[in-house]
Amino acid sequence: MEFLLASAIGCLTAAGVYLTLRKRSFAVVLGMTMLSYATNLFLFATGRLVVDRPPILQDGVAGYTDPIPQALVLTAIVISFGMTALVVMMALGAFVEGGDDRIDLPRRDRKGPGA
Repeated sequence: MEFLLASAIGCLTAAGVYLTLRKRSFAVVLGMTMLSYATNLFLFATGRLVVDRPPILQDGVAGYTDPIPQALVLTAIVISFGMTALVVMMALGAFVEGGDDRIDLPRRDRKGPGA
């Protein structure tokens, strides 16, 4: 099970980095989303989640699950949703204004010896 989880985290991270390095804004948004999914899985994995145990202390219960990883992942989900919405709106504004969703500058706007 650990190998499967580690492989999933590795694949999500690799796909996220690959998509983030693309020159189209939609691919960058998908890459950032995959990186946030990989981070959430990593936080869950480091939390040592236990099955059939309560997340809070109760009378008559011998053990409990640490609630901190769950709280961190829920917070990360909310933050990543907000950031994704912000980046999508910025990309949409750039597409409407520029007519293209490429991230790099057009040749006429570049400064340097090759321009």
